[in-house]
Amino acid sequence: MKLSGVKHRFRPWFIVWLTIMWCLLMGEVTVANLVGGLLVGIFIVFALPLPAMPVAGISISWGRLVAFGARWFMELIHASLKVGWLAVRPKPVPKTAIIQMPMRVDNEFILSLAVSLYNLQPGGTISDIDIANRMLTIHLLSADSDGDLERETAAVRRLEADMIAIFERSHS
Repeated sequence: MKLSGVKHRFRPWFIVWLTIMWCLLMGEVTVANLVGGLLVGIFIVFALPLPAMPVAGISISWGRLVAFGARWFMELIHASLKVGWLAVRPKPVPKTAIIQMPMRVDNEFILSLAVSLYNLQPGGTISDIDIANRMLTIHLLSADSDGDLERETAAVRRLEADMIAIFERSHS
């Protein structure tokens, strides 16, 4: 291991975060757990380095991020109730659909964040990502009508617009 690479691997806040996670996993904060978490964190940071994240060109609009987080959480509750109702309603299983949608986000990190945020919402899943063409393949749980498809398409477009507004404002 080259010593010049060591200074680029040292990420103290990540080690602190891993130490906190270790203590949470152990269920209590003790000196032994703190030391053990610190050792595990140091081992992970140096032995299993993560590649640098592609964050060039990202500037966060904190106000928009907070507003987005609040709206996303409300949509999570609504989507959970909707999927729960689909599971217990006395009607047949709804039609599903697979659609492809392009995404205009420039940064791969923001694209992966958008995919994760969409996949965390019940009712739809991004099953494939064509990174070169920025094309998402999305499986929709409920696509009984054109209105359902339009709502999901609009939701993806809104997510895309939010990601651009929050993280890629300089490109707009």
